[in-house]
Amino acid sequence: MVYKPSSSMNEKEIFERICKGDEKALEFLYKKYYRMMTKLVITNSGTEEEARDVYQDALIVFWQKATSGNLVLTSKMSTYLYSICQNLWRKELDRKKRLSNEEKDTPVSIDTETAEREKIIAKCIDQLGDTCKKVLMYYYFEEMSMQDIADKLGFANTDTAKTKKYKCKQKLDELIKAQYSEQDFLD
Repeated sequence: MVYKPSSSMNEKEIFERICKGDEKALEFLYKKYYRMMTKLVITNSGTEEEARDVYQDALIVFWQKATSGNLVLTSKMSTYLYSICQNLWRKELDRKKRLSNEEKDTPVSIDTETAEREKIIAKCIDQLGDTCKKVLMYYYFEEMSMQDIADKLGFANTDTAKTKKYKCKQKLDELIKAQYSEQDFLD
């Protein structure tokens, strides 16, 4: 097959060549729509580099769908590519937003809450009997299995260990509720 000069290739020919796995046609497509696709990202608070990455990812998605033989284009290739770019950029913006929210929230509010909560729980654990203290510490903090806990504390079997853990956890919950109002956990 003779490769035509790029300027005379129409949409249908480019698409057919891409479906057959013609990388030169994909390269042509990349150059043809580069400005349009990267402008979408850049005008929506993205950098040139992010725009290039999104466009390249979009082309990979397009290439995979086209070469699989399952892609039926119902619009122009540019429209289809644009919508892929839009979706990818939206996902990226959501991810960035989540990250920046996590960065804002984590150090201040959650850490102080967690530290306070841990202090309250630790105080209440100290008020439990020795066996309960061990069962809960082994299970929650050392992440030991029920079998290991049963062996270590000399229980008859894992069922005994499970029952003990359940009763100790109940006792702990009651202690926490009795000594601290819910407000202590929320402040």
